[in-house]
Amino acid sequence: MELPEYSDYIVYVDESGHAAPEPDPLYPCFVLAFCLFGKKAYIRQVAPGMQELKFAFFGHDMVVFHEREIRKSAGDFGFLTNPKLRKEFHEQLNRLIETCHFKVISECILKDGRHQAHENLYHMALLGCLEGLYESLALLNAVEKTTHVVFEQRGKNEDQLLELEFRRICSGENRHQKTYPFVPIMASKKVNSTGLQFADLFARPIGLAKLRPDQPNRAYEIIRRKQFTPELPLTQSELDIP
Repeated sequence: MELPEYSDYIVYVDESGHAAPEPDPLYPCFVLAFCLFGKKAYIRQVAPGMQELKFAFFGHDMVVFHEREIRKSAGDFGFLTNPKLRKEFHEQLNRLIETCHFKVISECILKDGRHQAHENLYHMALLGCLEGLYESLALLNAVEKTTHVVFEQRGKNEDQLLELEFRRICSGENRHQKTYPFVPIMASKKVNSTGLQFADLFARPIGLAKLRPDQPNRAYEIIRRKQFTPELPLTQSELDIP
């Protein structure tokens, strides 16, 4: 038995907001973010950089980065109530994100009353992100090999429905009318995955930038430079290192 040919890229996914279309006055949108890495950059740059940051601030690497806990200085991030430590932590985290090689493919759906009660915003956003992923990998001549897309588990029923929708889209029910060589991976919430933790940092700032474009958003300013745009060239050097 021969192994399938795997691509040089991997994707980690996170979301922000609720997938139900009912209005949410506090955060009236749903965001799905795909974080696309070249595997060489992930192994040599991203994962070691995250490990170094964890050892510097926690003394170990068992802590899991969650955007909500960082933002609220909660749990393991309680030390961020100290202004000096908070400033130093965010400077180092921002520097890591800025210097790492990756791209963000995202879909932000506003809950503006246009969607029916039965519609699943997660599935709608998934279609756009998978189409964007295909376009990005096509620019890199990387659509002939298998690329894994890693999701954090949300529950048995949700995961089953997500996988069905994922495979339906990849079977050819997309605007390219192409078979996408993507395979979903459902990862346990207990997995200490650098890629999933990176993706967790991006979805909410993207949503806030859409909802409040005039509000200062330092996180989004960094993410914006990493976002994939089909109209712009994409080179391997943006995603990987020699």
